[in-house]
Amino acid sequence: MSALTEDQTGRGGRPANGTATTVENPPHPTVPRQPAPPGPAPEEPAPPAAFPKDPASSATAPEKPAPSATAPEDPAPPSPVTDGPAPYSPVTDGPAPHSPVTTVTAVTAVTPELAHRTTETDVFPARWTRISDTRFRFTAHWPAAHPFFGPVDDRHQDPMIVGETLRQASMVLAHAEFGAPADTHFVMWDLTVSVDPAALLLADAAEPVEFDVVCSEIRRRGRGLRSMRTTMEFRRAGRFVARGTGSTGCTPPRAYRRLRAGRLNALNTPVPLLAGIAPRAAGRSRAEDVVLAPADHPGVWNLRVDTGHPVLFPRPNDHVPGMVLFEAARQAATAASGLHPFLPVTLKADFAHYAELHSPCRIETEVFDERPGEVTVRVSGRQDGASVFTASLTSARPARVRSLS
Repeated sequence: MSALTEDQTGRGGRPANGTATTVENPPHPTVPRQPAPPGPAPEEPAPPAAFPKDPASSATAPEKPAPSATAPEDPAPPSPVTDGPAPYSPVTDGPAPHSPVTTVTAVTAVTPELAHRTTETDVFPARWTRISDTRFRFTAHWPAAHPFFGPVDDRHQDPMIVGETLRQASMVLAHAEFGAPADTHFVMWDLTVSVDPAALLLADAAEPVEFDVVCSEIRRRGRGLRSMRTTMEFRRAGRFVARGTGSTGCTPPRAYRRLRAGRLNALNTPVPLLAGIAPRAAGRSRAEDVVLAPADHPGVWNLRVDTGHPVLFPRPNDHVPGMVLFEAARQAATAASGLHPFLPVTLKADFAHYAELHSPCRIETEVFDERPGEVTVRVSGRQDGASVFTASLTSARPARVRSLS
C-alpha cells in the first residue's frame, strides 16, 4: 500500500504522524440507504447453519475506559463482558436466538460512509438484504490484490480481511438497520475469527463471498443503538470460509467528548514514527505496513503508529484503532513463531482500554506448541502499566517435505 498524498476525500493531504484535528469516526453527513443496481429478485435465504463448537475463547474480560468524574448524560457504552449479558460467541454458546424468517427486503448497497471508509476500494461488504429484524445476508468482494489486505504468500488471501469485513458490516448495520446516527463513535470490545485457510485461495478471489449475520445482545439508547453483538458465517461458492463474532459499542458525540476530553486536547501533538522491524519478520512485504518497532528483549516489540497510513488511519484519530492492534498481534505472532507465512486458523482478541497515541505501547508474546502440527502465540499489549489488549492466534505449521536424495 503506497503512502498517499491525499486523504482520499478530496480535502487535501496530511503528512504521516503530523497534526491530527479530528477523531476516528468523525461525524458524517446523513447517510441515506442506497439501493443496489437492479437485478433478479433475490431468493429467500435459508437460515444460517448452527456454528460448530471450537475451544473456548480468551478468558480476559475487557473493561470500560475510565469515564470522567462527571457522568455524561449519554454515558459511553459499557463492555458487554462486564456490564451486559454474557458475551455471545459461536465457539462456546451456539447461534443466538432470532426472530422468525420473514420476506427478504430489497437489496441495499454499502457505501464508504456506512462502512466508515474514505475510498470504495477499502470497502469489502458490497450489499445486503434484511431477512428479519436481527438477521441479514451480505455479499462481499475480497480482491486478489489490495494495498494492505493483500495476499500473504503466492497462494492465500489475507485472513485478516475477515475481521475487517466483520467490523465494516457491523457499523453498516448499526447505522442503516439499528438507528445509530451518522456521527456515532464506535468501539469494538472483542473479536473472534475462525478461518479455513484452504478456502482463502487467490485462485478463487473473483468469486463473491456470501455471509449471514445474526445480531444479538442488542441494547438500545432511546431509538438509537447502545451496543450489540454481530455473529457472521462466510461462504464462497457454497464452501465454508470463516466465521466470526464481535461486540460493538456506540457512543454519541457529546458523551465521547466528555469521555475523551483530556485526550482530544492533545490531538495537536504529532506522534513520533518509530523505525519498524524488517518487513519479512512481520509477515509483510513493505516497510510502510509494519506496525512493530524493535524493543529490548526477544519476543517483545513496541507498537509503531503511523497516523499517515491511508488504510490503518484513513482519517485522523485520537487513539489507536482496534484493527491496528489486531494487526500488531498478527505481526507479533509471525515474528515470534518464525512461521512464513503465519496463516491463522483462529484469531481472538479482547480490548480492555483505548490505546493512546502518545504513550509507548509494549507488545509481548508467548509461543506454545499445545497441539501437534500447530503453534499458538499469545500476545498482550501494555501501556502505562495497564493491559490494553490480549490476543491469541493459532496457525498450522507447514508440513515438512522429505528430501528424496
